[in-house]
Amino acid sequence: MSVVILDFGSQYTRLIARRVRELRAYSVILPGTASLERILAEQPQAIILSGGPNSVFDPSSPKPAEGLLEQGLPVLGICYGMQYLAQALGGRVERAGRREYGKAVLTRHEGPLFAGLEGELQMWMSHSDAVTALPEGWKVIAETEENPVAAIAAPDGRTFGVQFHPEVVHSPKGMAVLENFLELAGVRRDWTPEHTLETLIADIRAKVGSDRVLLAVSGGVDSSTLALLLSRAIGSQLTAVFVDHGLLRLGERHEVEQALRPLGDENLRVVDASEQFLQALKGVSDPEEKRKIVGREFIRVFEAEARKLSQEGCRWLAQGTLYPDVIESAGGEGAANIKSHHNVGGLPPDLKFELLEPFRYLFKDEVRELALLLGLPEPIRMRHPFPGPGLAIRILGEVTPHKLDILRRADDIFISALREWNLYDSVSQALAVLTPMQSVGVIGDERSYGYVLGLRAVSTVDFMTADWARLPLDFLDEVARKITRQVPEIGRVVYDITSKPPATIEWE
Repeated sequence: MSVVILDFGSQYTRLIARRVRELRAYSVILPGTASLERILAEQPQAIILSGGPNSVFDPSSPKPAEGLLEQGLPVLGICYGMQYLAQALGGRVERAGRREYGKAVLTRHEGPLFAGLEGELQMWMSHSDAVTALPEGWKVIAETEENPVAAIAAPDGRTFGVQFHPEVVHSPKGMAVLENFLELAGVRRDWTPEHTLETLIADIRAKVGSDRVLLAVSGGVDSSTLALLLSRAIGSQLTAVFVDHGLLRLGERHEVEQALRPLGDENLRVVDASEQFLQALKGVSDPEEKRKIVGREFIRVFEAEARKLSQEGCRWLAQGTLYPDVIESAGGEGAANIKSHHNVGGLPPDLKFELLEPFRYLFKDEVRELALLLGLPEPIRMRHPFPGPGLAIRILGEVTPHKLDILRRADDIFISALREWNLYDSVSQALAVLTPMQSVGVIGDERSYGYVLGLRAVSTVDFMTADWARLPLDFLDEVARKITRQVPEIGRVVYDITSKPPATIEWE
């Protein structure tokens, strides 16, 4: 049972799905043109039609499957979705006199969709078309100063259209509108972390049976949570392989090993391949080449372990693929291919594993909730993103053991200070970058030359764009003093105040 969200190209579609799940209702995203059979296969309790950049009176604009509106399902049309409902059921949509974009206030709103909401409501608008005539029996239930038709309701009391976007943070009461719709539609609200955990364990056991499963563990929250989940579901049938490529942060290998101790020594294989990776990176400065080398060497190491297990009868290869990956790769329909951005991307086809992706319909925040239930330590559960090539791309230029040692110590001071000042959770990602530049300084009465270290911290919602974090000046002062005092190889510390775009979050 689910809420099916039909995507017509809105930049907010994924956000709609997350908001519905935050309200403890299961949601799935399908292409706006998905077949009726595909939609009904999800056993929908309600349908949400997303916004989109098209105009409904354009003959080539995307339309839902024929017969969908005759299924008797509750429907919420958002922006383009509302315009489609109005036109498809006999109303009229026309070009607005001018585009309504940004914050708008509902000067009038009424009916059960706005139950519990009093006074004027701020909502976010983004449209250039407008509904100018309603289908028979429908009525206007909200308006703004510039738009007399900001929301509409069908006679059945379970189908609505809203011109605004209730899913975005710029609509402060938007979640209440979505919750009212779910209540009016009679949608089940049992999508809790506990329910999800029980369902995943049952599904894994039913699918895997008595077979063995291989998992590559990177040390991040997704693969670490998956390791604990599989261990709980199938116990000794799991073999998790953690490859230490020598490019981890200070103490990270030990931290991951301790977190995965519940798997048991016989189910966790830790491969120290640091010498192999560092030898392959020797003399290489180009960042893209470094990425390719790390990926290639990882595949070689993991492939060797995988072949041992395939010979022992291991059938399944588990991955921590998340729902956003599925949406981006296949429009929500899903794909079985191993994607290149995953840890085990590029494994040769003759390994003949079947793919197991328990998280393929979960968002990152839902995985973190499962991690809490499974007992994953908090420092890993809430850890900031860390690139697959590790510190190799946080050292500008050639990677050497000496430079890795310098960066590890400096990075640890920065991250530890963020935690001590209770700033770690207020930023989305923080990192230190060792540059090849050396700058003159003074130690005692003598001139010195030390490396220049860059610090970076950003705030973001989706990592597509990011703003540099306004960390307190006293904090930055303390961190710079600690780094130059405790890591004497560093002579100067700078703070990156470039947003994304034009910069990227990582320096390489």
